[in-house]
This record gives sequence, structure tokens and C-alpha cells, in this order.
Amino acid sequence: MIEPFDENAPTGEELTDYDRAHVKLYMRLFDADADGADWREVVKVLFGIDPAKESERARRVHDSHLARARWMTRTGYRQLLRKNGS
Repeated sequence: MIEPFDENAPTGEELTDYDRAHVKLYMRLFDADADGADWREVVKVLFGIDPAKESERARRVHDSHLARARWMTRTGYRQLLRKNGS
């Protein structure tokens, strides 16, 4: 089952409730990108969006969430660890 998601992932420098709820999604996106997976297949599997029918939306959703996944691996995880360690 595909989790509910926003059209655009958060962009700020603070970890959000949305981020916490979507950590697994972010990691799956990050891993797929690192493995060289085609973004069209990824967005179809992870978000249930058909890029052939909704190409602009599919690209926007994928790219914004992948950017957030990258942020999480560089910066956001520290906030997640601090919150869980407190």
C-alpha cells in the first residue's frame, strides 16, 4: 500500500512530522537513485503515479522527495537522532 504523500516534500532546514512519517520512503528513493533506477519506474512503484499520464506531476513529486531524501542523509538524520536520543 502506498502511503499518503504531499505533492512536494518539505524544503526547510528543520525536520518535520512529514519527514518522520516518510523516512522509509526517503530511504527507498535514495537507494533507488544510488542503484541507478529509472525515476519513472520509481515514481510508479513508490507513489503510484503513472509518468506517462502525469509526467509533470510525477517528475515534481519524485524530484522534491528525492531532494528531501538527500537532505535527510546529509543533515536531517542528525535531528532525527537527537529527537530519538532525548
